[in-house]
Amino acid sequence: MSEKKLVLIVEDEPDVSSFLTILLEDNGFTTDIAGNGREGMEQAAKLHPDLITLDISMPEESGLKMYKLLKENDDLKDIPVAVVTGITPEFKRFIEQHRKLPAPEAYFEKPIDKAEFIDTAKELTGQKS
Repeated sequence: MSEKKLVLIVEDEPDVSSFLTILLEDNGFTTDIAGNGREGMEQAAKLHPDLITLDISMPEESGLKMYKLLKENDDLKDIPVAVVTGITPEFKRFIEQHRKLPAPEAYFEKPIDKAEFIDTAKELTGQKS
């Protein structure tokens, strides 16, 4: 049996991180949680996850800043990122203003479609449904 893929959940809302943890673990993933962008960068560097889910709107250190730092870091830039947020226009403007940054591999608006989210997570981590 293949090793479970690790998903780093970067989310400041406990309800959302719990929802994503249960959803992912019920579908064969292992998870780790970071409560803000600073913790997310530390965990990404330490764990090198197979996928990062990233909330854009967070206090302390935003997901926007973390996304920019991830994509500028040679060791971390190839980790797929699935943005999970309720603020689409802000993130789209950010990507347009920072054209050097690649768009995220996936984008989910809250509330999340469970089946689509899991299918995408499996696809981004090289698993087949």
